[in-house]
Amino acid sequence: MTDRMVIVGASLAGLRAAQAARKAGHEGSMTLVGGEVHLPYDRPPLSKAYLDASVDGPESPTFRSEAELRDELELDLRLNTWATGLDAGRKMLSLEGAGCGELEYGSLVIATGAKARTLPGTEELAGVHTLRTLDDAVAIRAAFDTGARVVVVGAGFIGSEVAAGARKRGLPVTVLEALPVPLVRSVGEQMGRACAELHLANGTDLRCGVKVTGLCGADGRVTGVSLDDGSTIPADLVVVGTGVAPNTDWLAGSGVTLHERDGGIVCDETLATGLAGVYAAGDVAHFPHPLFDGLVMRLEHWTNAAEQGMLAARNAINPAEAKPAAGVPYFWSDWYDSRIQFVGIPQADEIRVVSEELGEDRFLALYRRGDRLTGCISIDRPTQIMKYRRLIAQSKSWADSLEFAGVG
Repeated sequence: MTDRMVIVGASLAGLRAAQAARKAGHEGSMTLVGGEVHLPYDRPPLSKAYLDASVDGPESPTFRSEAELRDELELDLRLNTWATGLDAGRKMLSLEGAGCGELEYGSLVIATGAKARTLPGTEELAGVHTLRTLDDAVAIRAAFDTGARVVVVGAGFIGSEVAAGARKRGLPVTVLEALPVPLVRSVGEQMGRACAELHLANGTDLRCGVKVTGLCGADGRVTGVSLDDGSTIPADLVVVGTGVAPNTDWLAGSGVTLHERDGGIVCDETLATGLAGVYAAGDVAHFPHPLFDGLVMRLEHWTNAAEQGMLAARNAINPAEAKPAAGVPYFWSDWYDSRIQFVGIPQADEIRVVSEELGEDRFLALYRRGDRLTGCISIDRPTQIMKYRRLIAQSKSWADSLEFAGVG
């Protein structure tokens, strides 16, 4: 039996898994499989600094050079290669692309991330993009450079960052959101309204409660977005930010349990899939979080991908001493000149906007489940938010948390 560790997904989670495996003492061979032609790269800058105007052009978001990956981590690096099947009985992967064939594993970390949802029927229309990959960011930045009229479908975090990047360049931007309040399902109505105000204050045309019925085009290029009220919004660039779906189609029939809602991988608290030696990490993994009474969740956060990638590798190497995934979730999003930060989880019995009670302009809201603090969201409070992350990690009571915030 081979001692090879195979990591599927040349993502942040995949790279951190490789680094953690070596640090934990794995001396066997290790293969990193990635579907893109690019070396592992950092995704958050793609919707932030990468879109900014710069005389010198954007900086490369890659983490490490190919030499570092191959020499320092002793990685068998297989880019432009896709996993197409898993035979758990033989512990064998099927691969297509540059590194095609079968690949035997002793332990396996699945970190294939997620793919952006698209608008049906727009595949052949130039000027329509999602923002998930480096190639996506290159195309959107090029459109910005030409002074494109921008329409963003979806007022989530990625779409809103694209809108902010376009407005920083002085481009006309319209954001279309189907819900009456942006992000209401993610952070609650009050926080959603606070985010909407950021768009309005920076000259973005935010339209909520509207439905996109189709796109208009001429000579193979997008020219506008049609709405259900019969109107059309002119556009040279349409960015679709309507969410993502886990990249797990290749696991059908493998024995890996996929979640009925979104096809993500069902794991236990140690990120084990139930198949011998097979773990998952990052955007693909559903897991019960011990800090929140075993609530099953799938997180699409940078910090979660990094933490779970490392944990999955360590647990795969030493399953007898496997540790649970127990970090406090955290994400951030940069809109215009503001930074939105969230710690914990948005599912709550109560959301209390404490900044209003304190008469403060910078937004801060606390989330309660039962008698505990389980979440906190802020705008432009970069140091304070981490104090609430510690309170959540310590399972502080709601009363103690309100006292800490300075309200009764």
